[in-house]
Amino acid sequence: MKQFFKFMFASMLGTFLMLLLGFFLMIGILASIISLSGKEEVKISDKSVLHITLEGIISDRSSNNPFEAFDFNTMKSNKELGLNDILSNLKKAKTDPNIKGIFLELSTIPTGISLLDEIRNALIDFKKSGKFIIAYSEMFTQKSYYLASIADKVYLNKEGSIDFHGLSAEIMFFKGLLQKLDIDMQIIRHGKFKSAVEPFMLDKMSDPNRLQTRMLINGLWMHIIQGISDSRKISIAELQNIADNLLVQNADDAVKYKLVDELVYKDQIIDILRKKLNITNTKDIDYISLSKYNNVNDKTIKKISKNKIAVIYAVGSIVSGDGDKENIGSEKISEAIREARTNESVKAIVLRVNSPGGSALASEIIWREIDLAKRTKPVVVSMGDYAASGGYYIACAANKIIASPTTITGSIGVFGLIPNMQKLFNNKLGITFDTVLTNKNAATITGNRPLNNAQEKLIQNQIERIYGVFISHVAEGRKMTVAQIDSIGQGRVWSGLDAKRIGLVDDFGGLDKAVEEASKLAKLSDYKIVEYPRQKEFFEEIKDIFSGKDATTKILEKELGENIVYYKTLKSVSEIKGIQTRLPFVISIN
Repeated sequence: MKQFFKFMFASMLGTFLMLLLGFFLMIGILASIISLSGKEEVKISDKSVLHITLEGIISDRSSNNPFEAFDFNTMKSNKELGLNDILSNLKKAKTDPNIKGIFLELSTIPTGISLLDEIRNALIDFKKSGKFIIAYSEMFTQKSYYLASIADKVYLNKEGSIDFHGLSAEIMFFKGLLQKLDIDMQIIRHGKFKSAVEPFMLDKMSDPNRLQTRMLINGLWMHIIQGISDSRKISIAELQNIADNLLVQNADDAVKYKLVDELVYKDQIIDILRKKLNITNTKDIDYISLSKYNNVNDKTIKKISKNKIAVIYAVGSIVSGDGDKENIGSEKISEAIREARTNESVKAIVLRVNSPGGSALASEIIWREIDLAKRTKPVVVSMGDYAASGGYYIACAANKIIASPTTITGSIGVFGLIPNMQKLFNNKLGITFDTVLTNKNAATITGNRPLNNAQEKLIQNQIERIYGVFISHVAEGRKMTVAQIDSIGQGRVWSGLDAKRIGLVDDFGGLDKAVEEASKLAKLSDYKIVEYPRQKEFFEEIKDIFSGKDATTKILEKELGENIVYYKTLKSVSEIKGIQTRLPFVISIN
């Protein structure tokens, strides 16, 4: 018995020591991650090259989550900066004497065209410094080539390729799936172009939808090839000819048609960079990534101003409540707007909208806060890839709206979706329901029975009322008549280019342009930027990680890449609740 207790206590002590060791090991790992992801200043050599790859999905705002894209094998973070920090770093590099130029090493860029446009414009501004930009790839996609085309010289691997064929738009339809499941989607809408409902009732685009989609992608394509034409000195007619006839089929063709300057291998591009830097062929080039350069001190900042411009990020679908990383929660955004409105040091607000819309009620709640804010200080909206339907709803009260020519906006319309799954329950699953009522219409609207006439009329009346409120808000904000807004509304989608022509936006530009306009309206000569809503603190992120929150989406994003859009489409469909002001389709532009 004595021997038994001896072994038992020895085992317990061993277990305790292992747990204690594991605890201190975890503390060490967390400390390392905090150190690696912190803001400790980085110093660079006097002949550094900013190395830009843009391989990950670019968000509007950098995350402060140190675990995001962290590789525990190398103990390094592979996190991409958000657009806000990318633009800030390019502006900083323009005047940094240690940065001699930029090396764009691009391939696939899994981000929207409007965000890409903002980066491209920032690179064009960087070139005003007289510093070089060199672009190289083994394979340019259309988006990566569009960005690379602004470089002083564009190089391609000798066995590389360029994808250049024009844009196509693809929409996913669910009618066949619903038929197989015996689900009848009950659809009530206002707006002849409000084709968000089409995937549930058709197996292809309606004529109005095809018209607006064709106009949309034609506008986007013309903007892209105009930019390439200006940079590469190739006529638009010639670029159209190259795309129409797929003339660039190999690397030699890319040189022949002047899309690239020269075919080289990677070692040769390194030699070209060495010559630019005036260093020997044996010396390594001092590359610095955007994420690392983010921690280089900006010497152009002379003083900290007491005046502030609040940049509030509204990114994702619009939902009620707090929302999350992929959804704009009406409660959380409203709180952020109120905080900026009541803060006396905040002299102006920039609302960054990148949203296809969502809940009509949540959109109205956010609109109210923007309307109140505008009464006390200037509010400028900056539109990203999308600011459509509910995304436009929350934007329309601003003093000024800035969009990219490639922004997808408008979609001023309302709809409701109520699935009737009675046949699925009855025929497929053998489930039936029976109900006892106190009143004729006491039965709530559920998915297990069809709507009756009174319920359908009730929803239609709600949709008509919400549409009326929507176009009234837009008319007031844009200083137009309700009839004018109705004529360009009806759920129709517009590119930023067309939206400016019809009065839905004021000017072209990105986030920097919107901040500049806000400073002018507030008559500020100096200011600092503050960002809202508050991001989660370090230990809140740890809590989410250990609870498994967001883990599935992160894994799928890594595995599916750009194809994650299909998963997110199905996920968003399953989460639709109530009456919606939402983009009339989930569109994939290739």
